[in-house]
Amino acid sequence: MGLFDFIRKGSSCKCRKSEMTQEHGGFVTQDKIQSVKVLGTGCKLCHEQLKNVQTTVEKLGLSLKVEYITDIQEIARYGVMSMPAIVINDKVAAAGRLLKPDEVKSIITEA
Repeated sequence: MGLFDFIRKGSSCKCRKSEMTQEHGGFVTQDKIQSVKVLGTGCKLCHEQLKNVQTTVEKLGLSLKVEYITDIQEIARYGVMSMPAIVINDKVAAAGRLLKPDEVKSIITEA
C-alpha cells in the first residue's frame, strides 16, 4: 500500500473512498459533484448550453442528472441576471454566455 496506489488502473481514490471517473487529469470524483444545473429561459442558447453540459458530464463518467431550470423565481434565488448559467453544487460557476464543451469540462473539474 504505497502513497500513489490510486494511479493503478481500476483502483479507487483513497482519500475520497469512491471510484475515480474516466477523467484522470482532473481527478473528478462522484462524491465531489453533487448537482449540476443549467439555468435558462428556454432560448436556443440555453438549450445548447444544456446539451454541452450533459455531454460533458457523460464524458467525465459522472452519474448525475443535469437539471434544467427555467422557473424565473428559482433562477432569481441564485442571483443570476444573465443566462445561460451553470450551477454546480448550488454555486453559480458561469453565467451570461454559451460555453464550449472544453470550457464546461474545466469548470466541472475545478469544482
